[in-house]
Amino acid sequence: MGAQQVADRFAELYGARPEGVWAAPGRVNLIGEHTDYNDGFVMPFALPHQAVAAVSRRTDGVLRLHSADVEGGITELRLDGLAPGGDHDWTAYPAGVVWALREAGHEVTGADVHLASTVPTGAGLSSSAALEVVIALALNDLYGLGLKGWRLARLCQRAENVYVGAPTGIMDQTASACCEAGHALFLDTRDLSQRQIPFDLAAEGLRLLVVDTQVKHAHSGGEYGKRRAGCEKGAALLGVDALRDIPYDGLDAALARLGDEADVVPLVRHVVTENERVERTVALLRAGDPRAIGPVLTEGHASLRDDFRISCPELDLVVDTALAGGALGARMTGGGFGGSAIVLAEAADVDTLTKSVEEAFAAAGFTAPRVFEAVPSAGARRLV
Repeated sequence: MGAQQVADRFAELYGARPEGVWAAPGRVNLIGEHTDYNDGFVMPFALPHQAVAAVSRRTDGVLRLHSADVEGGITELRLDGLAPGGDHDWTAYPAGVVWALREAGHEVTGADVHLASTVPTGAGLSSSAALEVVIALALNDLYGLGLKGWRLARLCQRAENVYVGAPTGIMDQTASACCEAGHALFLDTRDLSQRQIPFDLAAEGLRLLVVDTQVKHAHSGGEYGKRRAGCEKGAALLGVDALRDIPYDGLDAALARLGDEADVVPLVRHVVTENERVERTVALLRAGDPRAIGPVLTEGHASLRDDFRISCPELDLVVDTALAGGALGARMTGGGFGGSAIVLAEAADVDTLTKSVEEAFAAAGFTAPRVFEAVPSAGARRLV
């Protein structure tokens, strides 16, 4: 999918060439799951899969939206009619960004938009964040708003939390806006400080596979919200602003203070240990030992499966099959309840592991998974 193709379709739809074409990627989270809304650490990197938007300004308070990936014509919305909870279609994501920009005091007077995306939806790869960030970047450029990537990410998170109603953290939007090719992004979600960590697995003879189980999930569903509420309850019971404030070496004492809060204890344990796993992964990569992160990934899956309870049979099958076949490490990635898993493997083992996972899914009667290599790619940018 090229910028020219998207621009040409825009011209067919709206009768004029767009003022520009922008792209924003999906992401894979290497490690650091459900820590972002707990002020913790995450480590995503951008995928080559991206949302591409051709956009032009309007001055009449109208937002017109069209997607190459959704059946139907152009959706026309009045900016003064945008309000949280009023839109339950895909258009809620771009409309929510426009709403968030205007709520923050930025003068956006309308736009014509044509979108096309190669980010798989419902796969835990942040298709919604890519959609939000590409719109935010386009409007930032066209209207001369002068907002940096992290600030655009904050506005996009507000759009998803308030306008769409999905209680997600800041990681997805920041990854889409700020990642760099060949690197993973070590992000402190409390102060949004960032470090780009070199992550060139191919140079080490390694590959990171994404296995999309084809089990769809939705962040606006109730289970995700319950986990977040449970984490917030744990922080309140422990008297801290967020679970980020519980040190790893103080975890046992913190869990003892929670007593019989059986619904909260495993959530707290996951978040605190996951933050430590992120820091361990950063240290290993900086030390030039990427193979050693494999067991850390696998530990993370066990914690998400057993403590956070957000895995599913398909995700567990990917991990178990890959590890049995000689993978260095594997875990689910994303919000859970479906979506994708990642597998760290020697390059020479990729074909065998892929075949093993596909055969295991067939034997279990599951829908065939989609398997592809994850290559750390560039963040959001203007193409034309």
